[in-house]
Amino acid sequence: MFEIGRRQNLTAVKTVDFGVYFSEEGNREERVLLPKKEVPKDLQIGDKLDLFLYKDSSDRLIATTRIPKTAVGEIALLSVSSVTKIGAFLNWGLEKDLFLPFKEQTKKVEVGEEVLVRAYTDKSDRLCASMKLYKYLATDSDYQKDDWVNARVYEISDNFGAFCAVDDKYSALVPKKELTRELRVNDTFEARVTGVLDDGRLNLALRDKAYMTIDKDADYVMYVINSYDGVLPFNDKVSPEIIKRECNMSKNQFKRAVGHLLKQGLIEIDEKVIYIKGRK
Repeated sequence: MFEIGRRQNLTAVKTVDFGVYFSEEGNREERVLLPKKEVPKDLQIGDKLDLFLYKDSSDRLIATTRIPKTAVGEIALLSVSSVTKIGAFLNWGLEKDLFLPFKEQTKKVEVGEEVLVRAYTDKSDRLCASMKLYKYLATDSDYQKDDWVNARVYEISDNFGAFCAVDDKYSALVPKKELTRELRVNDTFEARVTGVLDDGRLNLALRDKAYMTIDKDADYVMYVINSYDGVLPFNDKVSPEIIKRECNMSKNQFKRAVGHLLKQGLIEIDEKVIYIKGRK
């Protein structure tokens, strides 16, 4: 049985003016054409070739000796070649581009942009791509807690955070509480592994451990206080949303930084404000 979107070892069974037909061993009734321009000069009937099967622009099953950048079930980074009314098309190394339907996009893509996708066949046996990767990324990495990794965002969830692919291969998540800066689909960044779940998926953080960043956080809080002429119009009891808006950090980070500055004797705090010592 022919498998569309994959390479198969097939046997040459018939030569015609426009190419050579191939079939599986022992099944000469089901045939697929290798166009004449791709037929090796010394090919003989009975010879075998590894061929990739896909559908041409007329939706006919066709064979090629080319090796595309991905295959059904595989994940790859592909460039957007065009965007149309029905979806986008990706360059995967064959004459006919790979279709990326709008419903399978986790953001609107643009021509020239590279996107991480998985190739699949739809209900009509049509080759397509999807940016929805959660179920298909690998979970068997060797990464451990506190390792630094390279990650790419493939989907953003308002409830959970930023879903990522580490090394464009392994399943990972930057939990919502760890989103100390805005991330968008297709952003790439370095992150620290904060944990490996029982199923092998990775949890990531954009910042290093608290004890390694507290000085930087404290310096930034001082910068923010100075931007308010030395008197910050809220203290560490304010809502996390205000802290995020004004300082771009979590409430826990902010409280640690304020505590650090208090211990250094640089600031004072009262029921409503934080101010540089001696300024109020």
